Amino acid sequence: MIKYNIDETKTDEDVLTATGWAAWISQEGGNKVLTHTEIRVEQKSGRGVAADIRTLYRSDVIRALGGSESDEMMGFQLRFRKEEDENQYILIFTSPDGTESEKYPVDFRTVNMLSRQENRHYEGAADMLRHVSRQLITDDFQYLRQFGPRRYAGLVVRRLNSSDRIPAYEKWARQNDVRSDELAKQRKCHFSYEPKISIVIPAYRTSKKYLRELLQSIKNQTYAKWQLCIADGSGEDDCVEEVIKKYTARDSRICYRRLEKNEGISGNTNEALKMADGEYIVLCDHDDVIPPNALFELVKALQDREVDIVYTDEDKISMDSSRRFDPNFKPDFNPDLLCSTNYICHLFLFPRSFYEKYGGFRKEFDGAQDYDLILRYTEKAGKIRHIPKILYHWRSHYGSTADNPESKSYAFENGARAVSEHYERLGIPASVGQGVLTGTYHTVYDWGRQPLISIIVPNKDHVGDLKKCMDSVDSRSIYRNYEWIIVENNSTEDETFRYYDSIRDRKNVTVLTYKGAFNYSRINNFGVRHARGELLLLLNNDTEMIRPESLKAMADLCLREDVGIAGARLLYPDRTIQHAGVIVGFGGVAGHAFCNLSSRDPGYMGRAVMTQDYSAVTAACLMVRREIFEAAGGLTEEYAVAFNDIDFCMKVGALGKRIVYEPSAEFYHYESKSRGSEDTREKVERFRSEVERFESTWKDFLAKGDPCYNPNFSLTIGPFCLRQETGK
Repeated sequence: MIKYNIDETKTDEDVLTATGWAAWISQEGGNKVLTHTEIRVEQKSGRGVAADIRTLYRSDVIRALGGSESDEMMGFQLRFRKEEDENQYILIFTSPDGTESEKYPVDFRTVNMLSRQENRHYEGAADMLRHVSRQLITDDFQYLRQFGPRRYAGLVVRRLNSSDRIPAYEKWARQNDVRSDELAKQRKCHFSYEPKISIVIPAYRTSKKYLRELLQSIKNQTYAKWQLCIADGSGEDDCVEEVIKKYTARDSRICYRRLEKNEGISGNTNEALKMADGEYIVLCDHDDVIPPNALFELVKALQDREVDIVYTDEDKISMDSSRRFDPNFKPDFNPDLLCSTNYICHLFLFPRSFYEKYGGFRKEFDGAQDYDLILRYTEKAGKIRHIPKILYHWRSHYGSTADNPESKSYAFENGARAVSEHYERLGIPASVGQGVLTGTYHTVYDWGRQPLISIIVPNKDHVGDLKKCMDSVDSRSIYRNYEWIIVENNSTEDETFRYYDSIRDRKNVTVLTYKGAFNYSRINNFGVRHARGELLLLLNNDTEMIRPESLKAMADLCLREDVGIAGARLLYPDRTIQHAGVIVGFGGVAGHAFCNLSSRDPGYMGRAVMTQDYSAVTAACLMVRREIFEAAGGLTEEYAVAFNDIDFCMKVGALGKRIVYEPSAEFYHYESKSRGSEDTREKVERFRSEVERFESTWKDFLAKGDPCYNPNFSLTIGPFCLRQETGK
């Protein structure tokens, strides 16, 4: 017997996605056995249709159907492209032996209409009236005819009272998109420096609809001194030329060249670059859209004449242009994040002189050609400016690296090679492989040496924690050149001192005694003075190493001349995240990124699992070169308990050194999720004074905002949550 359920069907223009589950139920020896079915798609005529079908594990289905827990993949996500003039299809579920099948009919027109209706949310009747269109009227009539007046009335009520159902980002975008009166002011504005911006587009058999939208979005720019350069590799297909000729006849700023043959993405873009004569180049894909204030904001940033490169935030736009989603709110220039993934992408502006000096796109990096170019150009740039505004709408395509990453594995292989060559040019010995997520990269360094690491651990009793910490490193670490500096501070239990006696004879263990009152900064500074290592690891006694490569990964980062500090990924015992970098300014002073997130969750834009620069990391597990520690003056001893690590990171950052979060260095941190509150008068006063000291010392930094975060995110609700207040 076959049982199945379609949880959802939706369309994005001509691509349908269906998700659900299907199971073949049989009996073996009196036991119910569940097996996944074969799935295929046919036209109503019986002709087969190519479909991308991914199986998913569904334990809920196994439990509901009464089968035993197994690895059978009962769930599925199915996607296929509509063929021209064909709207009716059938999903067919077949038993493994082929003896039984079930059919589920799908009509593209109905699913299209329902998808559009589900995505229509308005904040009252006035908002709906502003969005009335021929498509809305047609859909409403079809819905009324198909489902009747009662269900239609319910749809209208939900639509008019569904402001809480508007996707958070779409609601945010409505509040924060540039207003018409601001656009009018921009059109009248004159900058002291008004360079010509050449927008470079490689075209290849572009949809007329998308091409018109792109061209119109460029013509709508409030900054008028631009040039559009389109190189068309469509061959005999003249769809691009047909559309563009109508625009070139009316606007001399649009330059078009039809290529004799398709040169590929890199070759076509290089041909477009040859046409550009502006002082600066902006890269754009042939079917995306830019908002009307995009060039204005770029030129505004260029008023600082030391700026070479500018990039912006971006989001995605649906195939029918009705929805915006998946915003990429980026940090300011973040070299280690850039080596983990091409987070810069669009919009990307650079001087034409860079193209002339350093060359254009390299065909051998097709699929990652923009990544390779961005890495090469950022190496040569002076100032790199990030504009934290959504100034590019990237159309999401089925089968593109944006929507189905596995479809272009060669692109990611070329991406890894682009990063490897970047390290070669910088003289850094490193190999680059695929990261945890598709389209991300992981770097392994090979310095040819392992300098001594001094692991400094303050301790007061809790000998069980200390032993677990030391044993985990001693038994697991692949990096073996280290010493332990245990700083005893006011322990009272006999068991603690017996343990000290048991480890004193080890050649790589030193037990020191610090007799003063608890002061985290003084204790660590004291330990450093007795340490021999070139590298220093500040480590809490309630930690346990998880990954054997942890010490090596942190040490390798610290051996880079531009890096000052390496921080680790710390997990609570239930494998939720305790630390994955620190956001300075969050909650007033500082807060951990991704705290309490599942360790399996990659976090916003995958940042919980990627190597990247932060403004600070926690000293529960922090590695630093001794020379950097001393240059920064060690830990500031006025911070006895709180913010000493954040202040230290800020001091190292002020030296021009990077603070790098390395997720492959992973430890448990047995710190309680609900620590005791600061509830005594003495503790409250101490905490308040440390907050005041930090806010006073780093006043300018806090006012500007953490460059490794993004001002569109909240500093109060939660890390990487959209801020709620409206702002421009």
